[in-house]
Amino acid sequence: MYRKMLVLLDGSELSEVVFSFAKELAARLNLDVVLLQVYGPMGRDFVPVHRAYIERAAETIKRQVKDVQNELSIPPKERKVKVRAELADGHYAEEILRFAEENKVDLILMASHGRSGIRRWRMGSVADKVLRASKVPVLFIRAGVEDAVPYDKWPTRAIVVPLDGSEMAESALPHAEALAKQRALEPVTVNFIRACDPPMAPTYYSPELSGVPLNWGEFMEQEMTLSKQSATEYLAKIAKQFEDKGIKTQSAVLVGKAADEIIDYATKNPFSIIVMTTHGRSGLSRLVFGSVTESVLQAVSNPILLTKACQADS
Repeated sequence: MYRKMLVLLDGSELSEVVFSFAKELAARLNLDVVLLQVYGPMGRDFVPVHRAYIERAAETIKRQVKDVQNELSIPPKERKVKVRAELADGHYAEEILRFAEENKVDLILMASHGRSGIRRWRMGSVADKVLRASKVPVLFIRAGVEDAVPYDKWPTRAIVVPLDGSEMAESALPHAEALAKQRALEPVTVNFIRACDPPMAPTYYSPELSGVPLNWGEFMEQEMTLSKQSATEYLAKIAKQFEDKGIKTQSAVLVGKAADEIIDYATKNPFSIIVMTTHGRSGLSRLVFGSVTESVLQAVSNPILLTKACQADS
């Protein structure tokens, strides 16, 4: 599914948080890497400096990828990762999107500001535009949260896939499968989760008319039980598809508002990557779960792989 990854850098420590992810993804998924630094009018007098920086970064990634390949005992004949460095002049988001399309990348890797008091930086100001408009999946990493997630370690002990039963949400499944099939010393577990909203109170309820002689509390409990049973059966069906391919899975049915439950689950599993689907060609402007994806994106420190429904078969 993934062949070429675009890694965005701007010379700051925050953007270089992606280094640890880039080397691991490249080595484990056998991805070519393109490092890109975009500079605008203020940077045109420093092109030689930018060139030296991005080329040095490429050499660093090459060495780090080789180290990971050695750690994973990948045979030399299977080590096909290529790394190159590129500069682009123009508006940040527009150049990133143009470059990604013209160079036929399959994945964009980028970082933005976190919640540790570090001031907002320019990559943070373009992240929203890229996430909304990108035609390929974006792996989004919050920088500045190194107290919560040690970025010198590969944080994919688990992959978390929130589902709601819709085909659009299920468009994330091929991407979760691709990540799960990475080369690893230990199998990666895919965690499927589904949140069940507490049952809504009907405007009118009559045990006589419904034919079920329950009091109000029993009725609500029965509705919740049926909802959880349906969700459990649904997740079991999805999990079996992965287990039949040799992928380890876990499933959890949660009770509460979807965004709150996903955020809570992610917080309790900081070494996981969340894989979610946005609505479609319009990106984050219209979301699969309404405002759920946006709420999760803003609240969690976990890396998030965001895909659009139309990217599932790419």
